Amino acid sequence: MKRINLDDVSQLQAHDAADMLGAIYKLPEQMELALDLMKRTAVSLDRSRVKTILITGLGGSAVGGDLLRTYVGDTCPVPILVNRGYTMPSYVGDDTWVIAISYSGNTEETLSAYEEAKARGAQLTAITSGGELAERARRDGVPLVSVPSGLQPRAAVGHLFVPLLSLVQKSGLVAERVEEMEETLQLLRDMRDELAPTAQTAHNLAKQIALRLHGKIPLIHSSTGLTEAIAYRWKTQINENAQTLAFAHSYPELNHNEIVGFDVPSELIERVEVIALSSTFDHPRVQKRISITMSEVLADARCGRSQLAARGESALAQMFSLLLIGDYASAYLAVLYGLDPTPVVKIEQLKKRLAD
Repeated sequence: MKRINLDDVSQLQAHDAADMLGAIYKLPEQMELALDLMKRTAVSLDRSRVKTILITGLGGSAVGGDLLRTYVGDTCPVPILVNRGYTMPSYVGDDTWVIAISYSGNTEETLSAYEEAKARGAQLTAITSGGELAERARRDGVPLVSVPSGLQPRAAVGHLFVPLLSLVQKSGLVAERVEEMEETLQLLRDMRDELAPTAQTAHNLAKQIALRLHGKIPLIHSSTGLTEAIAYRWKTQINENAQTLAFAHSYPELNHNEIVGFDVPSELIERVEVIALSSTFDHPRVQKRISITMSEVLADARCGRSQLAARGESALAQMFSLLLIGDYASAYLAVLYGLDPTPVVKIEQLKKRLAD
């Protein structure tokens, strides 16, 4: 296989036929479009009845729910949960706000969960670019947020997260954080030029991470809370974009099990690359745990390891700074493996067989 030079933009373009790198670059514009859309979108909800918010979705469509949960979960007066499956938990009823989210509108698990939530009398909202979910929402008189189509669900995170955030803000359950959003958008605009294909590896953190992960098994660590969803996002982006295995775990739980597993077999441990995502919003004891684990506990482990600090001041900015780096790194890793980061052949194969 021809050796890949990440600083050769023509090589990147040759491998990125569907322009995943371009979609990543446009994340700030996605979020701005979504903000504009939600200014014209009303919320139809009896807030007094809401005891739980349940976001039901799969894959890239569910990521927005994870981000919402970790971003505002500590200030929202009711639990925010994410459901990934065909059925609804037993507690779902008329006091549950169920937000069904499917970028394509045809995710069979989400459609099944939607029908069960409707039968249980839950208050429903749908977010989709079209498909069957949009048709059912219109038929049933369910509030519908229609987002732009044409992307892979995992590349539409701005279109999917911002409507979720706006909905809970418009409901009055969570306060608006306008300044945090403004900071986040500006930070993403600044960072994308540092991480884009035209930025040379010597000054491009995402390319450097991709090179470090090449030929390795990525293990992404985070803190329970703000960066937890981001670590999982890194894992799934590496899975789908780079078509390779990756794993994620969080502090402090991993200090009670995983750290003991870095001894044998040595030939496997040598292929592991640990990246610990950190934020100033991490609990002080977790910050200490990360430091001790990375510098002392794993000092003799034969794996690679590094720590990546979030950028920005606000919680939202720090979340999305790490997300953007991970999205770019996963796409560059795909190119290093000689792959196009957009197609997900195995997922399409599975969907076809299920349809048959």
